[in-house]
Amino acid sequence: MPLNAEKRKIGIMGGTFDPIHYGHLLAAEEACFELSLEQVIFVPTGDPYHKRIRNVTSAEDRYTMVLLTTLDNPDFRISRVEIDRKEPSHTVDTLREMRHWFTPGNVDFYFITGLDAFFDMPKWKEYNAILELCNIVAVSRPGYKSHKLDDLPLKVRSTIIPLEIPLLSISSTEIRSRVSEGRNIKYLVPSLVEQYIYKKSIYKKIGR
Repeated sequence: MPLNAEKRKIGIMGGTFDPIHYGHLLAAEEACFELSLEQVIFVPTGDPYHKRIRNVTSAEDRYTMVLLTTLDNPDFRISRVEIDRKEPSHTVDTLREMRHWFTPGNVDFYFITGLDAFFDMPKWKEYNAILELCNIVAVSRPGYKSHKLDDLPLKVRSTIIPLEIPLLSISSTEIRSRVSEGRNIKYLVPSLVEQYIYKKSIYKKIGR
């Protein structure tokens, strides 16, 4: 790559997306705009080992819901890399694999995650390697400040790009509960996702 060539800036948004909602979409769109990302790749988890304590919706249904909500945005892509992986999903493995999709040395990854999820990352597989493979875009609601950031090592803090967006009070957990209780989810998720959830009777069982 020529020395004066700019690297491609690719956003990666991993998650269970059970279901995907407007908070996810807004975080991806805001990161794309504020950081001048070429695109954001949504990566639904296949076998999320850290969420085996509950019955996660099938990977194919979660993939379909993400696909339905990203088709009309030319800056959004979706990948099956973790769904098609036979082994349990780990972010570090995905980042390493995705680097082979681009010209060596020609891409910077921006991993988009919630600020609270970021503080759980030390529990993830090869946490330090993740910090070497990408920049972390830590999303939080406006005005939310965490003293925990000041306690992090300088090396870790230098990889974090804070990003404030509204609507973070929306959560997949709340949406699942509302469906199981027969409550309204309109305007919490895109209409196509709402229709898909009801058509497939997803989240109808109490405790999901």
